[in-house]
Amino acid sequence: MSDKTIIAFDMYGTLLSTDSIVKQLDTHVGAQASSISTLWRRYQLEYTWRLNSMHKYEDFSTVTRNSLRQALAEHDQQLPDSDIDTLLEAYDSLHTFPDVGPTLNRITNDPTLQAVIFSNGTKNMISNSVLHSPDLSQHASAFQDLVTVDDAKVYKPAPASYQHCARMVGKQPSQMNEIWLISCNAWDIVGARSAGLNAIWIDRAGKGWQDAALPGVKPTAIVRSLEQIMREIKGRQE
Repeated sequence: MSDKTIIAFDMYGTLLSTDSIVKQLDTHVGAQASSISTLWRRYQLEYTWRLNSMHKYEDFSTVTRNSLRQALAEHDQQLPDSDIDTLLEAYDSLHTFPDVGPTLNRITNDPTLQAVIFSNGTKNMISNSVLHSPDLSQHASAFQDLVTVDDAKVYKPAPASYQHCARMVGKQPSQMNEIWLISCNAWDIVGARSAGLNAIWIDRAGKGWQDAALPGVKPTAIVRSLEQIMREIKGRQE
């Protein structure tokens, strides 16, 4: 892959909408579904950062289960293990955002580009999503590899996670800028840029860049839709 420009897509929140889990939650917790979904996602991310800080690792399926239990508990809700399992299975069939399909079609037809998924999710979670998401499964052939942090045992945005991605796609440390991370998560963008990757932030809400963790670190480009990333990548290669 090393002779091609790598486009590394974040999965959750970038390709797949985690909000689409709300319908499944509604059947279990009713009116609190939206609030629990938001808190579930918050803890899912927070727990990965905590684990990184403590130099510990639990796989993302475990993190996802634990963060759901925490979100439920804070809403005075408790579900049996069977219902928890059902909700976790629903994570394998999340819907994509509308701009995903057209973008993947364009990348598939461009021989100079190589698309991969680069996610905190486990290999099993990611492969299940690619195969079983009602929307993403139609574009499974667009991805040449599914890169996860399982082997590195450290979550994004740790530098080692991006270095692991580079190794997996055949790039040397001096070629980090030949990888373009695509993410709607500001913390992921900052992590990638700090590690030497190019990174495009998907600002679907149109609120503008607001992350101040490292004020001097900005995205390579900001777009409102995934469909604009090809223009940015090609324009900076010329």
